[in-house]
Amino acid sequence: MQKIVLTFGVISGVIMAGMMILTMALMKRGDFINFDNGEIIGYSSMVLAFILVFFGIRSYRENVGGGRISFGKAFQVGILVTLISCAFYVGTWEILYYNFVPDFGDKYAAHQIDRMRARGATQAQIDATRAEMERFKKMYTNPAVNAGMTFLEVFPVGLVITLVSAAILRRRTQVQPA
Repeated sequence: MQKIVLTFGVISGVIMAGMMILTMALMKRGDFINFDNGEIIGYSSMVLAFILVFFGIRSYRENVGGGRISFGKAFQVGILVTLISCAFYVGTWEILYYNFVPDFGDKYAAHQIDRMRARGATQAQIDATRAEMERFKKMYTNPAVNAGMTFLEVFPVGLVITLVSAAILRRRTQVQPA
């Protein structure tokens, strides 16, 4: 199980890390990716990378389980692939944030305020959001909080894909060739 989990986890993690680096580089240039479409691109790339959870479970079922796998074992394989991939995602973000985009919080806060103004928010609403963003930025400078929040950004996506994949791929009896 270890080889399968590591192989699929690392491949998924490398895809996720590579997409994050590419997205952040393009966002920094500002001509294609911005805060408005960056989330869509980011979560789409997470789903793409987490498809490897499905293939990891299937590989385990076919190569180790002899064509059979329980939901519990499939979940175990999938969640381990997910955790490895999440570690790559968090590690990449920590490196990017502290070394290449330390002003991310300021830019994101300014973007949120600009969006509120464009939508006609009151000054009181804008001030409340500004205060909330300041608290967030201060909290986000703590590496443990930063890593935890980053993990919580990606892990639920992997958990859902793990649950769905384990349900789809579970097989109690071996399929007989026709």
